[in-house]
Amino acid sequence: MKAIHIYRNGGPDVLEWVDVELPPPGPGEVRIRHTAIGLNFSDINVRSGGFYVTDATKFPVTLGNEAAGVIESLGAGVTGFRLGERVAYVGTGGLFFENTGAYAQQRNVAADCLVRLPDDIGDQQAAALLLKGLTAAVIVNRCFRPGPTDTVLIHAAASGVGSLLAQWCHALGATVIGTVGSAAKAEFAHAHGCTHTILYRQDDFVTATRKLAPGGVAAVFDGVGQDTFVRSFDVVRAFGALVNYGNASGPVPPFPLILLAQKGCLVLHRPGFGWYANTVETRQQACDELFEMVRDGRLQVEICATYALEDAAEAHRAVEAGRTTGSVVLTT
Repeated sequence: MKAIHIYRNGGPDVLEWVDVELPPPGPGEVRIRHTAIGLNFSDINVRSGGFYVTDATKFPVTLGNEAAGVIESLGAGVTGFRLGERVAYVGTGGLFFENTGAYAQQRNVAADCLVRLPDDIGDQQAAALLLKGLTAAVIVNRCFRPGPTDTVLIHAAASGVGSLLAQWCHALGATVIGTVGSAAKAEFAHAHGCTHTILYRQDDFVTATRKLAPGGVAAVFDGVGQDTFVRSFDVVRAFGALVNYGNASGPVPPFPLILLAQKGCLVLHRPGFGWYANTVETRQQACDELFEMVRDGRLQVEICATYALEDAAEAHRAVEAGRTTGSVVLTT
């Protein structure tokens, strides 16, 4: 089979389309023929040698944590699944710089990582939804659930997770302010749950947010990290919540804990979805909730572009250049 490997860290050019021998699935494993693979910022971070990478990284590395496809074969002891069944997975144990391998035509994964796909959820939808949707779910259901009297600020509101969060908060009745990088992304964000948008390249988001919410917002949902998070303390109301779920601009820099008290007794969250859906039962339940929200129109899964898996380097360039909104999916 073919897969994308990296043999060193670097730019998109280090992504290589190579031949790989895949052994039969081991006990408790299934072999999946991938049809759609989600591209996530963690893939770019691992490729570039960012903060997710440790000294223990051993090359070659196959990127990717999220995919959908069809079961091709079953390892010994696997029950409850059948050949030809459509399934998806997000993560296969460990952190997101560990146990990667989705950038491949086929893969052996533990059966207890899989989620069954209903007939009305397509493979590309699933690959675009699971990680981003489960991240949004842990934020809304475990960190801060906004209501009709709340205003929230969502950084990168036109991104995959950001646009799902904006729609979810809007469905709960909240007023949503979103930061975006261009007029086109502002239009996208308005169509996906945002009441107001701030073009952060033109306007200071702290000043603009304070004009829209003079008393401060109830919560900030931030997937940008280094460039936005600490400054966001200045827009949150007393006893409000700050949720950092990603680090697109780099990790949040160290800050003194007392700053939370000085800024209004703020509550700080740094979630990881794996702790939210860490068993077969809780994962399937959480995914079923997402599928139902797509089904009834509360969440629109926007796939802005698809690329053939062999063209993963071009997909990485597009995401890093900020040319994308919503989700990007690789196909086989």
